[in-house]
Amino acid sequence: MNRDESRNELGSVRIHKNVISSISSVAAMEIEGVKKVGADLKSSLLELIGQKTSLAVKVEISKNEEVKVEIPVIIKYGYNIPDTACRVQENVRQALEKMTNLSVKDINVNVQGIERG
Repeated sequence: MNRDESRNELGSVRIHKNVISSISSVAAMEIEGVKKVGADLKSSLLELIGQKTSLAVKVEISKNEEVKVEIPVIIKYGYNIPDTACRVQENVRQALEKMTNLSVKDINVNVQGIERG
């Protein structure tokens, strides 16, 4: 399932997984202490050619419209890792619920590294 679909009297509205991924990526970057989202080779190469790294965020949507998100992050050196990760989870949840009206089941933050300033 690539899209969430809701129906009203005018037709249907579909939200693609890439949109949910982009919202999650932007919401994670809003948190102080997050250096970047995505740390794998693919996202690094995409970043070099000027594309967004929101593709590093994995999104699953269940049949009952529950969303599961997995976000890889790099934390800035000196920040409390568990506290920063919890703030990422909360900000992503708020952003997704506000913008998509979807029920968020899981937000898994994978801290993949630490970088200076």
